[in-house]
Amino acid sequence: MDVSAARDDRGTRERLVVIGGDAAGMSAASQARRLRGPDELEIVAFERGHFTSFSACGIPYWVGGDVDERDQLIARTPEEHRARDIDLRMRTEVTEIDVAAGRVRARDLDSGAESWTSYDKLVIATGARPVRPDMPGADAPGVHGVQTLDDGQALLDSLARARGRRAVVIGAGYIGVEMAEALIKRGYEVTVVNRGREPMSTLDPDMGRLVHRAMSGLGITMVDDAEVTEVLTGDGGPSRLVRSGELGGGGVRAVATADAEYPADVVVLGIGVRPETALARAAGLPLGAHGGLLTDRAMRVRGHENIWAGGDCVEVLDLVSGQLRHVPLGTHANKHGQIIGTNAAGGYATFPGVVGTAVSKVCDLEIARTGLREKDARRVGLKFETVTIESTSRAGYYPGASPMTVKMIAERRTGRLLGVQIVGREGAGKRVDIAAVALTAGLTVEQMTALDLGYAPPFSPVWDPVLVAARKAAAKVRDSTP
Repeated sequence: MDVSAARDDRGTRERLVVIGGDAAGMSAASQARRLRGPDELEIVAFERGHFTSFSACGIPYWVGGDVDERDQLIARTPEEHRARDIDLRMRTEVTEIDVAAGRVRARDLDSGAESWTSYDKLVIATGARPVRPDMPGADAPGVHGVQTLDDGQALLDSLARARGRRAVVIGAGYIGVEMAEALIKRGYEVTVVNRGREPMSTLDPDMGRLVHRAMSGLGITMVDDAEVTEVLTGDGGPSRLVRSGELGGGGVRAVATADAEYPADVVVLGIGVRPETALARAAGLPLGAHGGLLTDRAMRVRGHENIWAGGDCVEVLDLVSGQLRHVPLGTHANKHGQIIGTNAAGGYATFPGVVGTAVSKVCDLEIARTGLREKDARRVGLKFETVTIESTSRAGYYPGASPMTVKMIAERRTGRLLGVQIVGREGAGKRVDIAAVALTAGLTVEQMTALDLGYAPPFSPVWDPVLVAARKAAAKVRDSTP
């Protein structure tokens, strides 16, 4: 059909076009609407999926049964956005950005109809996509990435259809670890195949070892230092794992490494995500070393006055290392959206950067980190000291006190805090926020020892575990200084 653009008559109104209907995109649209009414600013948003403004971080807990209903993960529905005078077009995928003409081409995924929409200002919030390894069988039925609610529903449907109760998770990052626990709760026998020495590569290996122990304690079979080379299907040739009639029609039956095969009725990809920037790349917009869009502090795409980008499709400044990183988290995406919406509406706001804070759990084991790992510090040429301490979540005499391990990294000579990792039981994970604030403020470990933290026996020992680590780190820095 004819898809030539025709700029419609909008009078004096500007048009803001948003690509992507989740955290960053709809936060930007909503903030822009709060600041400018529909008589001044028309907002058109495109979303290729079935849902808007949902919590991707909550999907493992929905799959595992901790969250009862899918809709509990939705913060705002399409109807609620439309009620605020946002022209939200669902199941509509933007296929091209024409930067020179200031327009986007979109296709209705149900009807196939295509049309151009012009813009005065553009927001790109296309998110990230699960890494799908380039190997035989990666696209077979029963192999699932988990990034959207549609992905989560597809996985649940696959679990309901599976003839057996065996699952293999490929990768042991945040998604891999959380999905492994979710599948255990679903009554599956779970094997995690991990390319690294220990799970959670965002931790140093000594701290990852504590996570490994907890996962094994849940009954999860851990296969480390192994890389999946193929997903084997029911009609993919002879194998000792095929039983008569099992999973025919191309469905998953196992994953293979160089040394072994692991039976599977369902496979979940937990390798991580990459920025979804194919559209931006085709439009000639600037991308960084990690494949994410490059923006300034106002989240404006570099070199483009009226184009902004935010969320999982951008790279952000690491305030500790001074380098750009891809950090796909909903916390950042929502902040990006607020900043973009403010700027697109004519206001002013900036995003300074991140320190890399994240928290997760395996059963009741809490896992948290912020700042740099040892290898991160080495990569950027920093000299450092590390300490690891064992403490408890409460005063040792108070009922329910549980063990906690804190690892702290400080710059040699200056004592500047570089990173903290915490693994422990209830009350451990959110303590990382103390370190996140210290990193953002540029505190030294010596300065941290004087922090006036809350204390009562039900909440902490008289010396909080983070401060115990800071004291030990400060002493080590002093001893290392000529």
